[in-house]
Amino acid sequence: MHIGEVVWYVTGRFYATETSLFDVGYFLYLSGIDGPLFNGAPGEGTAHFTFSADPFTATDVKNGDLDIALDATGTFGIYFNENPSASFDDPASFARGQRIATFERVSMVAGVSFKTGPASVSMNVFTARLVSSEPFRYGDLREIIPYGVTQWGTAAAVAAEKAVPFIGSAIRVS
Repeated sequence: MHIGEVVWYVTGRFYATETSLFDVGYFLYLSGIDGPLFNGAPGEGTAHFTFSADPFTATDVKNGDLDIALDATGTFGIYFNENPSASFDDPASFARGQRIATFERVSMVAGVSFKTGPASVSMNVFTARLVSSEPFRYGDLREIIPYGVTQWGTAAAVAAEKAVPFIGSAIRVS
């Protein structure tokens, strides 16, 4: 794997509490893994590789029709689940299994929402540094991602949802 190549695609959801935000999800693609990503048809309940972010806070900035969120630096873990069972109805389920890596966002995350009538689309980008990894059944993420990633994400706010779904893709930065 070379610098600048796509190393993963993820999908997940953002959740808000009264004081913070967090996101969880699973990997649609994870480069360098010599094993199945899913135990059956792709979905959160069959994903062997999941992630869960530690809660963080965001500062809102308004610029016309743009809502900008500045997220503080923070950490997230990647998990390997031999017997997958994650569910968006139980966000804590994405942090079960073997924690195989911890990443730290190394700078503020800037996200923006574009309002287009009743719908909105949000986008963000961040760089995360690998701070620890643990060998697991299919290898060690440090061999695939020795330094870290830069990820771009897109989300669509759905009024009926209690969480905001998103997709993200990351490239290797070292």
